[in-house]
Amino acid sequence: MNALLWLLPALPITMGAVLLLVRRAARSAAVTTAVATLGLAVYAAVARPRAGARLLFDSGLAVDGLSAAMVVTVAGVALAVLVFAAGELREARFFGLMLIFVGAMLLTVTATDLVLLLMGWEVMGAMSYALIGYWWHDGERVRSATIAFVTTRAGDLGLYFAAGAAFAGALAATGNGNGAFALAVLSGDPAPWRDLIAAGIVVAALGKSAQVPFSFWLSRAMAGPSPVSALLHSATMVAAGAYLLLRVQPLLAATGWAAAVVAWAGAVTALLLGAVAVAQRDLKQLLAASTCTQIGFMVLGAGVGAVPGGAAQLVAHAAVKSLLFLGAGAWLAALGTKDLTGLHGAARRYPLVGVTFGIGALALAGVPPLSLWLTKDAVLGAVREPVLYGVAFAGALLGAAYAAKALVAVWRPVDAGTRDDTEQPGTRRVGVLERLPLPVLALGAVVLGLPVLAGDGWHLTAGELALSGTLAAAVVLAVAFATRNRWDAVPGEAVRRAVAMPGPRGLLAGWLWLEKAAVALVWRPLTAVAGGAAWFDDRVVDGAVNAVPRLGMAAARLARRPFESGIDGAVRAVAGAAGRLGTLARRPQTGQVHLYFAQAAVALIVLAVVFVLAR
Repeated sequence: MNALLWLLPALPITMGAVLLLVRRAARSAAVTTAVATLGLAVYAAVARPRAGARLLFDSGLAVDGLSAAMVVTVAGVALAVLVFAAGELREARFFGLMLIFVGAMLLTVTATDLVLLLMGWEVMGAMSYALIGYWWHDGERVRSATIAFVTTRAGDLGLYFAAGAAFAGALAATGNGNGAFALAVLSGDPAPWRDLIAAGIVVAALGKSAQVPFSFWLSRAMAGPSPVSALLHSATMVAAGAYLLLRVQPLLAATGWAAAVVAWAGAVTALLLGAVAVAQRDLKQLLAASTCTQIGFMVLGAGVGAVPGGAAQLVAHAAVKSLLFLGAGAWLAALGTKDLTGLHGAARRYPLVGVTFGIGALALAGVPPLSLWLTKDAVLGAVREPVLYGVAFAGALLGAAYAAKALVAVWRPVDAGTRDDTEQPGTRRVGVLERLPLPVLALGAVVLGLPVLAGDGWHLTAGELALSGTLAAAVVLAVAFATRNRWDAVPGEAVRRAVAMPGPRGLLAGWLWLEKAAVALVWRPLTAVAGGAAWFDDRVVDGAVNAVPRLGMAAARLARRPFESGIDGAVRAVAGAAGRLGTLARRPQTGQVHLYFAQAAVALIVLAVVFVLAR
């Protein structure tokens, strides 16, 4: 069973790498791999293996109640998205990157410690960059991918900080780092290490899940293909931060402050990004902002201790949001537009897409008896602070407003505002593969909230639940009535005008100008510091390094002068004397025999004299 557990992330990662190299039968191989991965996920969720094979630092994988729901959700949504993508895209590179992305997410949600979690976290971030900038020949898309990647990477530094603090805390407490990275023991670390661990995890999770102030990167992520948006916004990367906070909820509670910070971050994001979503006139941008809002309820659940409700919200939202993004992608491919005004009549022209999109939009609005009606209330019912509850509930009502806005736009009859091909040439068809996953996801949008009713931690009465559903339905009807005759006639230009205009509308349409603030407050100061550091490195550090050998050579030349002439002269004198002795020794070598006999006689006489004297 342990081997099968490791196969769960390894299978899609390995097949994705193969597709990147082989580039054959990409669509069939990807869908087959997704089917096999879903089978493994269901088996792992049912069998619940507690731990996988061990690696360094006692690392391993495990499937419990929370991760069991996640592995099935990730694998199921991935299969639906890949089936949809098989009808639209054909390049092996796309399917290879998507499978590696899915495998990294599965590794993240089954990891039992920070080491393996970081591995999956990092691969997922790298694949998101490649997928958002998939159309690399378009410079603006690549720039969007870079902004999204750099923003999430800035938050990811918190996870490294948390891992370092966990290791330092274990060293301080036990004298060794064994088991320091296990997620289950982080809440038991001593202060101040526990607080430092919590701070790093909170920053990393909020960055990954696009909560305020990191939310703007999710707007940039819309530059990728629609299947990428569907997967990234529903069950994978954006959900990873919320999942991590739900996983380490005991740590948040143990610090005494982290839980409150997380709860307020989720509630404020739900409110502010809900207003941003209402102001959008681009369907994918509206859905992106709504993702921040819905993830905010999951983050809120982690902050107030409503882990079952937060997990249920995560699962139900995955089905709803993947359905909505795939519907938007189908219309973009068929009609060539994602502008809400230009999409007038889109649901009537493609009824299956329209009906399933309508189910997803009503679920997103929190209309009973659909799934998010129950899951959001499961989270809200656990909120005990009145002001926090009011902020979160206002965010929920804004959710009904932006969902209604999208729903009314696509179901309006074709009128003067309808425009095709404003973004790209449309195909005027939605293929079988694009239609196939939509009814399945729509069914999930209907029923995935029901397990909340049977779970623990349900805090709402039937009256409160009915009131919440009634208010959501009332908001939907009010928005439908208020917008029935208020639409811009020129798609695209209205969006640009709204973003550029000053005042609250421009602020909301421009995603609270968070990207501008990040550039002004973070990017430019850091760039200036980096430029100064580069100047210091080039002029001071590099100059000092280059000066060292120059000084060394100068010192060598100075040291050589007093000694070289004497030593060199002595060497030359010895060589000259040896040469002269050689010349003298060569003179007797005349070749005449009588001289050789005379020399021998002299030698014998000398030996005889020496012999006599020696005696």
